[in-house]
Amino acid sequence: MQIIDTHCHIHDPEFSEKYDQTPDELIASARKAGVEQLICVGTDVKSSQQAVSFCKTRDNCYASVALHPHEAADMTEDEIDSDMKQLEELAADGSIVAIGECGLDYYYHDDEQTRQRQHYMLTQHIALAEKYQLPLIFHVRDQKLVKKGEKTAFDDFFSILDRSDTAGGVVHSFSSTPEVLERIISRGLYVGLNGIMTFSKDEKQLEAARLASVEQVILETDAPFLTPKPFRGKMCKPEHIVLTAEFLAELRGESLEEFARYTTRNAHKLFGI
Repeated sequence: MQIIDTHCHIHDPEFSEKYDQTPDELIASARKAGVEQLICVGTDVKSSQQAVSFCKTRDNCYASVALHPHEAADMTEDEIDSDMKQLEELAADGSIVAIGECGLDYYYHDDEQTRQRQHYMLTQHIALAEKYQLPLIFHVRDQKLVKKGEKTAFDDFFSILDRSDTAGGVVHSFSSTPEVLERIISRGLYVGLNGIMTFSKDEKQLEAARLASVEQVILETDAPFLTPKPFRGKMCKPEHIVLTAEFLAELRGESLEEFARYTTRNAHKLFGI
């Protein structure tokens, strides 16, 4: 059985120094658990550069570069443009497999100016991905409380995405409803499922995980975040993806081997690894 962790941050010293294992020990223990490949995801220029450097010296590790939507809170459009030029330098040498994580986060950001900068930043990432024919890793998180008639992060995300004819990728850390799932699947996007599902009490989230097509599900950890049960409260490791896979296979009424097989196939297809 082989599994791919399509989203982790173990390359980033901000997180890796807090583990009780070195990054290479984390990779080794993940491989013992059946995790054969990992994608290390950048969230700003520095962590993106670190991801590229980290993965160049390690087999079966692949890098993704981007500005996380949180970054828009403290940036001007000129600063966004400057950082995007640096990300393009990383994309131009052919050493990355995706652009991300990028997107919209309305959960932590409710002021309109920040949200507009997030929109601008997302369009820049989509353009970069199209230029280098790379998939995107999307972060989309809705506001805490949606008022009647108010546009959600997903509403604005789909509006921006639909301006492109070629942009594709995965909605990372998917934990929304069957209705949102349908909008994602209808656009040919993948959904990334992680440890959230093992401790979620939201029946709509779990129902969406059951309904997601076998052609469009991939697995991820988001390590060091979102640690699955029974290790809640500890730092998430790539090896923990197996616990998520076991939970989801049972939830969907599938064997673990079958679930691992098609999620790995989907990851290979999406990221070309």
